[in-house]
Amino acid sequence: MTPLAGSVALNLALGFSIISIVSLSIYTSNNDERINLLGHRSALASSFLVFLSTFILSYQLMISNFDIDYVARYTSFETPTMYKISALWAGQSGSLLFWLFILSIFSVIVILQNQTKHHKLMPWIVISISVVQIFFLVLTNFITNPFKPTDTDFVIQNGNGLNPLLQNLTMAIHPPTLYLGYVGLTVPFAFAFSALVNKDLGSLWIKSIRRWTLISWLFLSIGIILGGWWAYQELGWGGYWAWDPVENASFMPWLTLTAFLHSIIIQEKSGMLRFWNMILIFITFTLTIFGTFLTRSGVMSSVHSFTESSLGPVFLSFVFFLLIVSFALIYIRKDHLKSAKKIESFASREGGFLLNNVIFVVLCFAVFWGTIFPVVSEAVRGTKITVGAPFFNQINTPIGLILLGLTGVGPLLAWRKTSNEKIKNNFFLPTLISGILFFILMALGYDAYVVISFSLCLFVIIAIYMEFYKGAKSRIVRFNESFFVALYKIISKNRSRYGGYIVHVGIVLMFVGFTGNAFDIEKEFGLKKGSSEFVGDYEFLLTDITEEERPNHYAWISHIRLLDSQGNIVEDLYPEKRVYFHENPDINKRQPHSEIDIHSTMNLDIYSIFSAIDANGTAFLKIMINPLVKWVWIGGYVLVLGTMIALWPRKEL
Repeated sequence: MTPLAGSVALNLALGFSIISIVSLSIYTSNNDERINLLGHRSALASSFLVFLSTFILSYQLMISNFDIDYVARYTSFETPTMYKISALWAGQSGSLLFWLFILSIFSVIVILQNQTKHHKLMPWIVISISVVQIFFLVLTNFITNPFKPTDTDFVIQNGNGLNPLLQNLTMAIHPPTLYLGYVGLTVPFAFAFSALVNKDLGSLWIKSIRRWTLISWLFLSIGIILGGWWAYQELGWGGYWAWDPVENASFMPWLTLTAFLHSIIIQEKSGMLRFWNMILIFITFTLTIFGTFLTRSGVMSSVHSFTESSLGPVFLSFVFFLLIVSFALIYIRKDHLKSAKKIESFASREGGFLLNNVIFVVLCFAVFWGTIFPVVSEAVRGTKITVGAPFFNQINTPIGLILLGLTGVGPLLAWRKTSNEKIKNNFFLPTLISGILFFILMALGYDAYVVISFSLCLFVIIAIYMEFYKGAKSRIVRFNESFFVALYKIISKNRSRYGGYIVHVGIVLMFVGFTGNAFDIEKEFGLKKGSSEFVGDYEFLLTDITEEERPNHYAWISHIRLLDSQGNIVEDLYPEKRVYFHENPDINKRQPHSEIDIHSTMNLDIYSIFSAIDANGTAFLKIMINPLVKWVWIGGYVLVLGTMIALWPRKEL
């Protein structure tokens, strides 16, 4: 398979996508089934050609064909096989092709899945997906072609190799997972757009996209968590979230998508919030494209972003195109989006969901404004004013705590209206117990943020426990089952509801981990072999420094003995200082990198970084003690478990 074949396949894919749109547009006017069939088959042909092109580029990466510019930039003979595969999404043009590859998979699934249903909706669904495909096909054909030949007048002996920061198992998984979430949102967007065009605005399109939306949310959540894990394990700064522009780019659609998942429950149950849900799904999809703009335009400085390119204006133009077309259609169909019913009381589950939605959107706007403010300030005043983590933490922490509290309030409210008596009964126990914890923590002198966060976490856990307990108790009384059998059966009968509660438990556990940041300890120092330093209640003894040459880097390995306050050995840590491409005569092309080592327990992580070594053999180290951080990752596992339960087909018992 030659590179030329890959480029030709992309050209043909663009042609078939255009044929698909034209054919289906004609079909919506004349209802000729032959034209409809042509449109669907053209869309399938375009997708299969994208598959072919992706497989060709993957093969060229594997065989290290440095005649292709992309292969020469992101692989080398020394690059391990796994990272040659992940090089497909490591660079600009390859990642766009990979995005297109995933979109094509989803396109094929949607077409094959709906061959005998949704006849009215399907033409515009396929048109919407094909428009997005055409956008990425134009990029990969004319602006950043992944099969572009290397522009040199000499034979390239070896490639640049993959960035050391990307030579990490988590980073090999993180982008594809995030892309599955991003790209998967094209399908709900397409269904919503088609429903608007066809004035079919009941619950059909909502039911059709429920699983797609939840799967996209799951992958987006996993992608964000994996990104935090990679930053924590690989970047060597001791944290997992820095409010980086590219981190924010993934977080913003997650916020609006989470709001959408909550509000479609109300639409499906009572037909309300139609207008709001259309706005949410259109904004969510547009934010995925906007996030891609931030990553690829070069307007934002980020460790995650690609280099500056000409793609920025193209992406921004597509963002405005999506907004104008989507909101124009919403305006045209505004009379059809009106709901017959209204929320009867704010002291109801509908009212709680709506308030939850508003706060999610406010949080999204705060993140959006903080992210784009440097660009706006530079455009208006000529000076880029950087907005850092302190701004985001100051603004978003109280909003996040409100959302945490609402996570517990929602289950305690009834549908339509909650009586005063029920409010007293439902709120008494969680409020009492969390209130006791609040005053205990205040008496112990903890910061207000810590006191409020832990108290709200306990409030939510008790509220969710009460929901499980009430459901199980009801079955025990009716069917004389044991508690655990009853618990299993209530979850099996209503996976969506109880799976959602488990997701909320995961969020609570993550908040416990977030709150641990208030107790972090950090210290930097230099040690010679045999000397030690105290950090917090621990002693760090440098026992040795060894050197090792490996296939693609040179490493200095520090041997640090971790001792507790009584002098007992806790663990040996081995953080490394590496230099990639160490044999390159051009010193500017050598890439230093610190490989950290972590002692991790349920209570705290001891995070060790080998920053540098001087000519005298002094090792410069950075030690961070991060309490409760493991609960962030445990919460992530619980979140995934809850989502999987909600996704599992309902079983009647």
